[in-house]
Amino acid sequence: MLDHILSILIFFPALAAMFGFAVNKESMRAYGTAVATIEFALALLLWFAFDSNISGMQFMEHIALVPTFGINYIVGVDGISLFIIILAAFFTMIGIASLTDTKDVKNMIITLLFLQMTMVGVFAALDAIVFYLFWELSLVPMLYIIGAWGGPLRIYASVKFFLYTFTGSLVMLVGMLFMAYFYYQATGQWSFAILDWYRLILPESFQIWLFVAFFFGFAIKVPMFPFHTWLPYAHGQAPTIGSVILAAILLKMGTYAFIRFSLPLFPDASVYFMFPIAVLAIIMIVYTAMVAYAQKDIKQVVAYSSVSHMGVIILGTFALNVEGISGSIFLMIAHGVVSGALFFLVGVIYDRRHTKLMSEFGGLANVMPRYATIFGLMLMASVGLPLTINFVGEFLSLLGFYKQSHILTLLAGTAIIVGAIYMLAAYKKMFFGEVTKDENKNLPDINKRELIALIPLAIITVWLGVYPKPVLGPINTSVESVVELMHEKALTQEAKNRIPNIVKDTKISSEEEAH
Repeated sequence: MLDHILSILIFFPALAAMFGFAVNKESMRAYGTAVATIEFALALLLWFAFDSNISGMQFMEHIALVPTFGINYIVGVDGISLFIIILAAFFTMIGIASLTDTKDVKNMIITLLFLQMTMVGVFAALDAIVFYLFWELSLVPMLYIIGAWGGPLRIYASVKFFLYTFTGSLVMLVGMLFMAYFYYQATGQWSFAILDWYRLILPESFQIWLFVAFFFGFAIKVPMFPFHTWLPYAHGQAPTIGSVILAAILLKMGTYAFIRFSLPLFPDASVYFMFPIAVLAIIMIVYTAMVAYAQKDIKQVVAYSSVSHMGVIILGTFALNVEGISGSIFLMIAHGVVSGALFFLVGVIYDRRHTKLMSEFGGLANVMPRYATIFGLMLMASVGLPLTINFVGEFLSLLGFYKQSHILTLLAGTAIIVGAIYMLAAYKKMFFGEVTKDENKNLPDINKRELIALIPLAIITVWLGVYPKPVLGPINTSVESVVELMHEKALTQEAKNRIPNIVKDTKISSEEEAH
């Protein structure tokens, strides 16, 4: 079973979704929860069977699809992708289990299961064409979720989301075709296998143009400034489960792809664009934090906060050292847990009041103490409170980039303080003081169904904040091999100086991992 566990993880949800059409509406929620629970159990089995001491790919599968042109079904997992796959399975499970009595819940669950197939496929694919197919297919379920179950502007939001991401993906596809062509010129054989491409050493000028082609696809998905404008609409109009999956998993496709493709394929170009991308990341952090502070809708506050934290992930990724990249991957997971929980919490209060305006609340801690406690914990994690999960990722990301630029890191760190200001201001407005609205005086606190989703997220937030080593260890092992590959392939002396030779001098010590 372990020999094909990745294929099972990819295609089991889609197969179950097809059988789901034959399940009656009354049994669909139980059926979907059972399928998603089995998927999550398989993801945990993958983790238990994973060897944390191996830096390369594990559980690889290879099936020839179009061998003449080097297109093959190749999947595998390493420390970089392992925990994002587990996170995708986890959020799908708790998302289906906690679904409210929304209209047409049967089709919603079927759509979520198809979406899960595409998410796991993206993070497991090691063939560029297979990766691209899953990347593009992920647009369809999310387009349907926003368009069918979203708010009043759902059609505009879903179309904007699709056009932005699809356009960027086409530019990325051009870059992939050129990479395959360069491999053919070098070896006489066609191949879209990412691990084959890693052996190519391209001239710096070619790296720069190819880096730009891939950048558009990845940056729009993140989304980086100035391509971020589709995200607030998508979050604002999407149903709660759509926002949760979008923030927790789908945005990570872009940052993951930078590490899987851009850094090891184009090390010199990565150094060349390091500071321009760092500037864009800092603009993301500062600008979206300021916009979040001006919002009146709590869901928009969380949405813009999400973009701001993605800027820190980008900054860590382009630190180009073990500390920064490991921190950015850990922060991807942390951001998924915390932002997913915050969107869940916004959905809880929206189900009760059918409004997201902060002015409609006040004094909620008096009537919903359990809700206020969990919201407060996730808010503190969001602003990077020590001993919570976000702190570890943010600290390592900033520590990594500090080795490249003290000033830019200081700007990024200062901007994070703005995040604490707007999040604490929002919490004060909603939860403290007297209950001023009659509609809020008898609001029910979190129920058992909602606790099933939120309690595990709260536990993970504290557990990995106090003891991150179980996750950070495998991540660090795989990142070391990526950084070493970049150093070996670097052509210019500047690139060799910026990308450390980790065998000699740049390893995260066990003491740093523990803290």
